[in-house]
Amino acid sequence: MGEAKISWLQLTLEAGGGLDAGRLEDALLEAGAVAVTLTDAADEPILEPAPGETPLWSHTRVTGLFDAATDLDGVRAELRALLGSVPERDAAGLEERDWVRAWMDNFQPMRFGERLWVVPSCSAPPEPGAVNLLLDPGLAFGTGTHPSTAMCLEWLAGAGVDGARVIDYGCGSGILAIAALKLGATEAWGVDIDPQAWLATRSNADANGIAAERLKVGAPEALPPDPADVVLANILAGPLIVLAPRLAALTRPGGRLVLAGLLARHAAEVIAAYAPWFELRTGAQRDEWVRLEGLRR
Repeated sequence: MGEAKISWLQLTLEAGGGLDAGRLEDALLEAGAVAVTLTDAADEPILEPAPGETPLWSHTRVTGLFDAATDLDGVRAELRALLGSVPERDAAGLEERDWVRAWMDNFQPMRFGERLWVVPSCSAPPEPGAVNLLLDPGLAFGTGTHPSTAMCLEWLAGAGVDGARVIDYGCGSGILAIAALKLGATEAWGVDIDPQAWLATRSNADANGIAAERLKVGAPEALPPDPADVVLANILAGPLIVLAPRLAALTRPGGRLVLAGLLARHAAEVIAAYAPWFELRTGAQRDEWVRLEGLRR
C-alpha cells in the first residue's frame, strides 16, 4: 500500500496572554491560511447565546489550514512579525481525503416516531413504504441530529397534520416544513431572517418533490396575515419570548403551537410569555432541551 499523500498542513495556535482568538484568526489569514477554525480548548459548552451575540470560549484554539507546499517556518516568521510571538500548540499534515464523503458516511438514516425517516442521499431508505424525507447536511440548521429538531420531528410524526396549514418559523434547512407536507399538510410557509435558509429550504423541497405553491419561503414580513393551523418555532429562548405576540397572532384559535430550541431552565420564562394566549406544557425533554406545546385559546 502506498504512502498517504499529504494535501494540507494545519497550524494550531492557543489564544491567551493578550492574544485573543480574533487577532490570531486575522494573523493566520494574513499569513496565507485558506481557512481558519476556532475550537474549544477546555470542554466549555456554549449552549444558548443571547440574541445577536457570537460568544467564544474562554480558552480557544485557532487552527489555520495551509496548502501542503507552504513553508510553515515562513508562516511562523510572518506570525512573529504580526503578533510578536507564536503561541503554537501543534502542527500537522492532513492526508488527501474526500472530506465531504467521509462526513456523509457518518450521517445515517434516522427514524422519528413510527413512520417518518430522514434519509441522506448516500443511503437507501430503510423502509421504502414509510414517509421518507431526503436531506443532506448543508449550511442551514436542521438535519434531525440535534435534540430540539428531533423532538419537533417526533411531534409532527405523531400529531396528525393532514390538511393543515403550517408555519415553520425559523425554518433553517426547511426540515420541519417539508416533513409536515410529506406527512399530509396542505401547505406550509418556511420563514427565516437568513437568506441562506431560504435557499436551503427551497433546494431541499425540490429534492423531495415539493412544489413551490405548497411551500412558500421568505422573510417574516412576507407572511400573509391569515393564521395557521400549526406553528412550529425551533429557535432560542430569547427570540421565542420576544416573538410571543407575533407567534400567537399567527396561530388560529384552536390551532397548535410547538416551541423548541430552548433549554429546560428557560421553559418557565417562555411559558409565562405565552400565557395570555396558550397554556403551554412540556411535551418532551431530551438531554437539557425541551419541547413546549399547546393550543391557542
